[in-house]
Amino acid sequence: VAQEIVELEASGLEVALVIGGGNIWRGREGAMMAMDRATADYMGMLSTVLNALAMQDAIERAGMGKAADGSDIQCRVQTAIEMRQIAEPYIRRRAIRHLEKGRVIICAAGTGNPYFTTDTTAALRACEIDAEAILKATQVDGIYDSDPRTNPDASKFDEISYMEVLSRELHVMDSTATTLCMDNNIPIIVFNLHKPGNIDRVLKGEHVGTTVS
Repeated sequence: VAQEIVELEASGLEVALVIGGGNIWRGREGAMMAMDRATADYMGMLSTVLNALAMQDAIERAGMGKAADGSDIQCRVQTAIEMRQIAEPYIRRRAIRHLEKGRVIICAAGTGNPYFTTDTTAALRACEIDAEAILKATQVDGIYDSDPRTNPDASKFDEISYMEVLSRELHVMDSTATTLCMDNNIPIIVFNLHKPGNIDRVLKGEHVGTTVS
């Protein structure tokens, strides 16, 4: 993933990442174990910072000498919860400035508030930096009318509207994130992260995955 991000940044695109932490901790699952929901969500937000720092390191190692002018590609982690010793606080104008200077930004610690998902963070940050689209990298190659991992007859959508996603309860992103994208006319492209080159194909305009618009 870091290598693909480096190639995109070297081509002149402005790239911002929102990193989740579900591989370490999910707040909702913590709440199901009778933990206080807000506490569980804060733990989940902190887990995203671990992943963001790992991704920052991977991008900067992969980006040595790869910028268009031959310099190293730089990456900045910005967190919604202040932890100045290891990352910058998220500040919208600073994030935009980093993008303008050719730096990758990684947004971590969610929105800084419990009860909001990584999806909602992605939609919010996309609105704030005036992103052209959200690329939602997943385990499957698009949106289906049912789970393709359990239903061999599941049908894949090439394109679908925000309202249909909400009315069918397809759970592409949570309803708050989907509504935020709809209100701000930001398309969501859902694709399989594990197929090499898919990120590049999406940005070149090839039809990959499912587009929600």
